[in-house]
Amino acid sequence: MNQISTAPGRAALPLLDTEVLRTFVAIAESGSFTRAARLVFRTPSALSMQIKRLEEMLGQTLFVREARQVRLTAEGEMLLGYGRRLLKLNEEAVTQFLAPSLEGRVGLGTTDDVGTRILPGVLSQFARSHPAVQVDVVVGSSVEMLKRLDSGELDLALVTAGMNGQTTFGEVVHSEPLVWVGREGGVAARRTPLPVALANHGCPWRKVALDALDHAGVDYRVAYTCEHCAGQEAAMLSDLAVAPFPLALIRSPLRRLEQGSLPPLGDYQVALVRRDGLGSAGEVLAERVVEAFNDLRS
Repeated sequence: MNQISTAPGRAALPLLDTEVLRTFVAIAESGSFTRAARLVFRTPSALSMQIKRLEEMLGQTLFVREARQVRLTAEGEMLLGYGRRLLKLNEEAVTQFLAPSLEGRVGLGTTDDVGTRILPGVLSQFARSHPAVQVDVVVGSSVEMLKRLDSGELDLALVTAGMNGQTTFGEVVHSEPLVWVGREGGVAARRTPLPVALANHGCPWRKVALDALDHAGVDYRVAYTCEHCAGQEAAMLSDLAVAPFPLALIRSPLRRLEQGSLPPLGDYQVALVRRDGLGSAGEVLAERVVEAFNDLRS
C-alpha cells in the first residue's frame, strides 16, 4: 500500500490501492476467491495474499471464510460501499481524460418515488463527467413511461414492476417492501370505512392495495387520489388517509402502521427498461443508474 504525506509529527495514512480494491469488490460480489480470480485474471492464492495485506493494513477482518464460499464481515460490508465509490470515481476521472467524449440526447422517464431520491445524484454526476450529453427527464406513471418508450420519446425508463404476477419488463434494479403508512398519533387508520390515499387507475400500488383490502374484507373508501407520491404524503401528513408507501420513503411524522392491523402488501420492484438500439450515451447513463441502485443496497 502507498502512503500519503501529512503534517509533521503525525503518522502518514496508507492509501488504498485501486487494484486491491478491485480484487476485494470482485470477491465480495462473487462470494468466492476462485470465481473472483477468473474475473481479475489472477490466481486465487494471489488474491488471498492481497486480501491478507489489506486486512493487516486496516486492522480488520473483512471476510468470513467458509467451506464453499466467503461472506463479508460488518467491516467488510462497510469497505464494500467505499470500494465501489472509489472505483467509480477513479473510472470517472480516467474517462474524463482518455475516453472519447459522449454527445447527444438521452430521454429518461421515471416514476416520482425513484426520481426524487435516486436520480438527482446520478444526473449530477453524469452531467459533470459527460457535459456534452443532454438528458431530458420525464416523471410520470409506469404505464405512461412505457408508452413513451414504445413511441420513441424516451430512451430509458424506470418503472414499477413485478407486483401481483405483473409481467416484469427490463432489468430489475431494486426491490423493497411496500407498507401501510399513516401519521404518527393520527386517527385515520382507526376510521371506518378506512380512508385510503392512492395513485390513479393503472398504478400497480393502487391495484395491490385494493386487492389486499378486498381479500381481507376491510371496509374502505378512496379518500384521496393523486398521481404523485407527494400528494399521498400530503394526505397522510394531514391525517386524511393512510396509504401504501415504500418503506425507504417513510419520514417523521409519518410511521409504518402496525403489522397485522392491515393486510400485507409484499415487495415491489423497480425495473430499468431500455429502448432497442440505445446509443452509447444512453448505455453509459443506464450503467450509472444501475450502479446507484447497487450502492443503495450496500
